[in-house]
Amino acid sequence: MAEATGTEFWRDLKPIEKVFQKHSLPEMFTPEIATDDERYYVPLSETVGTRPIWISVAQNSWCDVLRSTGPGLVNRHYHPHEVFAYTISGKWGYLEHDWVATAGSFVYETPGEAHTLVAYESDEPMKVHFKVRGPLIWLDENGDAVDFFDVHNYIELCKEHYEKVGIGADYIDALLR
Repeated sequence: MAEATGTEFWRDLKPIEKVFQKHSLPEMFTPEIATDDERYYVPLSETVGTRPIWISVAQNSWCDVLRSTGPGLVNRHYHPHEVFAYTISGKWGYLEHDWVATAGSFVYETPGEAHTLVAYESDEPMKVHFKVRGPLIWLDENGDAVDFFDVHNYIELCKEHYEKVGIGADYIDALLR
């Protein structure tokens, strides 16, 4: 628990005793989600990796920190569901839009949007916290669907990587809600 200061008037309040309903899963607390520890980023390409921080199989959703260590194409995809993004560091955007997201930027992607995600040259790596409601539909250069990527693909990819780097595949099980 954090140390008390003179302005924290709520320190004398009694915490709620019944925090969780009978069948609730515990909350998740993950410090330093945008760590620089390479092992936590599951490679998607030579310069792009994803760090899973929450996964819901039932909702076909996940939250991650997407990181790119240099400029380049992340991927082209279509969203049948909404996506939320908060930029932690670096610069990124979509070729189809005229904005560039930098630290502190928030992006809401509407269902039905297709775009080409790119990382721009920057003094620091691109790190973006995404909440993805899957699946993602991979697109070719003409915008035609060529494959898909959903929560099941994501879990398998992450488990394989974490087993390989010594963290252990069961790390992913702790992220499932």
